[in-house]
Amino acid sequence: MLFSKHTISVESTSLFSDLFNDYLTQSENIKPFYEQHIKWDDFDAYMQKQTFDYINRSVLVKALQKQANQISNTSVASQTNINLLEQTSTYTITTGHQLCLFTGPLYFIYKIISTLNLCKTLHQKFPDKKFVPVYWMASEDHDFDEINHTHVYGKKITWDTTQKGCVGEFDTKEIKSAIAELKLILGENTSSNSLIQLFEDAYLKHHNLADATRFLVNALFGDYGIVIVDGNDCDLKHLFKKEFNADVFENSSFKMVNNSITELKKNYSIQVTPRPINVFYKEHQVRERIEKQEDTYKVLNSNICFSEEEMKHFIDNSSDKLSPNVVLRPLYQQKILPNICYVGGPGEIAYWLEYKAMFNHFGIHFPILMPRHFVMIIDKNSQSKIQKLNFDTKAVFEDGDTLVKQLIKHQHQDVKLNDTKQELVRLYESILETVSNIDKSLIGTTEAEKQKTMNGISIIEQKINRALKQKSDTDIQQIWALKDKLFPKNLPQERHDNFSMYYSKFGKEFITELIKLLDYDLINFEYTILKEV
Repeated sequence: MLFSKHTISVESTSLFSDLFNDYLTQSENIKPFYEQHIKWDDFDAYMQKQTFDYINRSVLVKALQKQANQISNTSVASQTNINLLEQTSTYTITTGHQLCLFTGPLYFIYKIISTLNLCKTLHQKFPDKKFVPVYWMASEDHDFDEINHTHVYGKKITWDTTQKGCVGEFDTKEIKSAIAELKLILGENTSSNSLIQLFEDAYLKHHNLADATRFLVNALFGDYGIVIVDGNDCDLKHLFKKEFNADVFENSSFKMVNNSITELKKNYSIQVTPRPINVFYKEHQVRERIEKQEDTYKVLNSNICFSEEEMKHFIDNSSDKLSPNVVLRPLYQQKILPNICYVGGPGEIAYWLEYKAMFNHFGIHFPILMPRHFVMIIDKNSQSKIQKLNFDTKAVFEDGDTLVKQLIKHQHQDVKLNDTKQELVRLYESILETVSNIDKSLIGTTEAEKQKTMNGISIIEQKINRALKQKSDTDIQQIWALKDKLFPKNLPQERHDNFSMYYSKFGKEFITELIKLLDYDLINFEYTILKEV
């Protein structure tokens, strides 16, 4: 065993928005924006109600088989799960994420493990059904700055390239220098060497980032049956032509989502704002918004434009050159997958909650929104710091300045020697009385000695306070070191650090241990703390 598992309430961490906390607690304010919640009965009701009659399972399976065959390490378990999607008793549980360098922050790993484990949990509860874990690759994303780096032991590793367009189509040969940098940081050991070899096989032996990421995720999770979907697929986009048309010519998504936003704004801040047209035009090294300008449909930052008839013809015949944005992508996912649940973080759940009215308008099933696991790993060194500071584990979620103030207040209480000084005053009063009765000329000497003694006590008091301040300074440094370790750059560890830091230490057992520990409790969802043992 690598870790012991502990949980605390999500609310007690103070890490999450009011909207997300209200979703977890099923506040009346948020109920209009989802269908079923994350309890057993909700899953049961959802599967009884939703039939997914609009899903073309045959096209879906053929597309996924074709995609799976693009790389060499698709597992038997994954292939089996793809084939299961032909059956109407099979459902998917989906998570999605960008194609971050070396998988990016830790929560990429947690999202996929959450999806795997939710499938396992649901199958145990509903043994007559099949549940397939899906990772949806955000291969059409064009925000390269969000994915081109990762953080390992406080060092930022960056992939530099001048390529443009959909990141999934980027050539990965330039990642070679980033791998070399990572190798130096991780150092030489069996687990580090194994991981570097995996990254080399993924990025340097495949022609684009989508295939490289597919290979990498299969290597890590293929044995658990993960199915990887690339929405950048001609056959799958063909199934979404009706929705592309409605968005471009009727602005349906814009209208429906804005209606929901108006209601949500009464209590919450908004995550995503739709545009009148939520579709991009894409081709090699290009992904640009389509915007209606008078009577034409203009591809921004280009000379490409369409009349209305040309646009209709283009959607009907070249849908593979269209790309949904963050508003339409969830609708696209739900149109092609028999998906009952989306596993995501608080930001994702926030924007999904804007979309229910849009889904209802299109007659596409809105999924149950399941929070991914939120995890903090506390290594032995950090545990030792917490113990020496006399904190409980929950204290690490406090603001650093608050912890410092609490520490100083605690360490400086009762350090005044007032009682001792009063005792000395009483003692010298007794001595003075004796001296006065014997020889009054000794009173001055006695008073002088009294003052000397009192001054000595004050000096001792000052030295004690200096010693306490020095001890406080050391402990204050420990507090900030601890906060920096668990909240680097003021971000939760899971949103900053790359999993390679732990894989190089623990090997593949790191993944298997997480899968074992991050099981789902559909009665009481909590924040997970893993302490190294």
